[in-house]
Amino acid sequence: MHAYIKLRMEPSTPAVPIHYNYLIQSAIYAALPEETAARLHDGGFQNSGRSYKMFAFSRLLGRFNLDRTAGTIAFPETATLVVTSPDVKFFLALVNNLLSRNRLRLGQSIFRVEEVRFDEQFADDGVLAVRTLSPVVAYSTLLRPEGGRYTCYYQPGEGEFDKLITANLAKKYQAFHGRQAPEGEVRVRPLNRPRLHVTTYKGTVVKGYTCPLQLSGPKELLQTALDAGLGGKGSMGYGCVEKAGGRKA
Repeated sequence: MHAYIKLRMEPSTPAVPIHYNYLIQSAIYAALPEETAARLHDGGFQNSGRSYKMFAFSRLLGRFNLDRTAGTIAFPETATLVVTSPDVKFFLALVNNLLSRNRLRLGQSIFRVEEVRFDEQFADDGVLAVRTLSPVVAYSTLLRPEGGRYTCYYQPGEGEFDKLITANLAKKYQAFHGRQAPEGEVRVRPLNRPRLHVTTYKGTVVKGYTCPLQLSGPKELLQTALDAGLGGKGSMGYGCVEKAGGRKA
């Protein structure tokens, strides 16, 4: 399920920091009932000792004014935030609270909630074309020969990217549905040149890629990509995708 949340920035409010993922994540948790927020934040959906929050969200979509010197971004018109999840209870709680409060706070910035639209998008078969609404992240943590660890990021089109995407989707599927994921690899073909985005989340550098993608593989895993995000760090604002031609706002 996709929720398209139409926002309007209060004219008197400060601009938003360029790296705002953590602020949106915090605003989503703050908009949930306390018990729901605690369940997701502290536990989520478990699989093999790992916790999956089973939601993803987009960048703020819309016309913007960027101030690189100040490190801020402002939205003179409206902006759309897309939130995806297969968890209907999460959606109902989030949207009900957003509409009743009519506001979303991102740090010191205040946005009015003007409209929320739902769109249930389906992977109809084993091939799916998607648009990336936030960077897709696929990475491995490796050991240096001299000691210590480093993070290696992969881009669409690389073989290791597909392996990591498949493993992540299978684990999300198992965590949410409580049963073994279907066999088969998800292959990701970039339909344009992937664009690298270097962002920070709570001071940590994260690298991801955006571009139109064609996904092929088990339909159930493609549906998981639509609903819960493609790749890692979905609940931190990465890997939010929509079906090509599916936008409702």
